[in-house]
Amino acid sequence: MTSMKFADFDVSRETFERLQTYLALLQKWNPAINLVAKSTMEMAWDRHFVDSAQVFRIAPTPLTHWCDIGSGGGFPGLICATLAKEFSPDTSFTMVESDQRKATFLRTVVRELDLNAEVRSERIEMLEPMKANLISARALASLPKLLEYTERHLAPGGHGLFLKGASFREELAESLESWRFSHKEYASVTDAESVILLIGDIERV
Repeated sequence: MTSMKFADFDVSRETFERLQTYLALLQKWNPAINLVAKSTMEMAWDRHFVDSAQVFRIAPTPLTHWCDIGSGGGFPGLICATLAKEFSPDTSFTMVESDQRKATFLRTVVRELDLNAEVRSERIEMLEPMKANLISARALASLPKLLEYTERHLAPGGHGLFLKGASFREELAESLESWRFSHKEYASVTDAESVILLIGDIERV
């Protein structure tokens, strides 16, 4: 089987073609519903696709249920679901996106790429507990709010995995006023000031 490079992964040609199909759908839909900032579209492969793929490498294994909240254009959740189709096919994904038009886009990508994923077009606060092994989010909310969402929807022993910018240390300090948790920091491969936080053992103080 022919393999190709994507974000330091050796992916099959089929996976690479799925990612290219995803990019084409993003380019088609973005002018109408603003899935990502227009200014980032020319750099979408690195800014959104590679940025999301690094999350898949950090995710603990094995995983049965991965829940991505505030999915927007599908980052990082649907990129990770695309990689999981090749590398972790038993992992199911749930994308939570309350904007109906964005949810329609996400369902289109899931269908076109034949991913093991569903889309819930509801507010995360209103959903029944998802009992996910992993909760991921990118550019959704401050860390204290993410911990609130995560505590509700995480299965015992699960983790949160959040892409955070330069203010992450302040968010960690603020979070520790109301929460106890373990965490690891991973440097972002796409932004020198950003990190991915892997958080576990979450409980209220």
